[in-house]
Amino acid sequence: MQLKELEARMHAFVASKGWYGADSPKSQTPRNLAVSLVIEAAEVLEHFQWRDSPDDQSALASELADVALYLLQLASVSDIDLEQAILDKLEQNKTREWPAP
Repeated sequence: MQLKELEARMHAFVASKGWYGADSPKSQTPRNLAVSLVIEAAEVLEHFQWRDSPDDQSALASELADVALYLLQLASVSDIDLEQAILDKLEQNKTREWPAP
């Protein structure tokens, strides 16, 4: 499945819940999506708290999916082509140097 198809499915789901409506209590603004993205990313960390690997792989997968969906939606509502941004970043990182620890 292509990233654009995932994006379309994500938008269809959000629209079906009424969250794009002007009177929605879950306003899908870039700020709110960024906050939600960080909250979900923190939930990923919970699976590694006090351990090196998660106890429940499917629960971790679910949290990673939440992170991916919020990232995809944030990029989309911010008019950012996430696929191109990723390709650009990979290109930039080819010449980047990271100091040794």
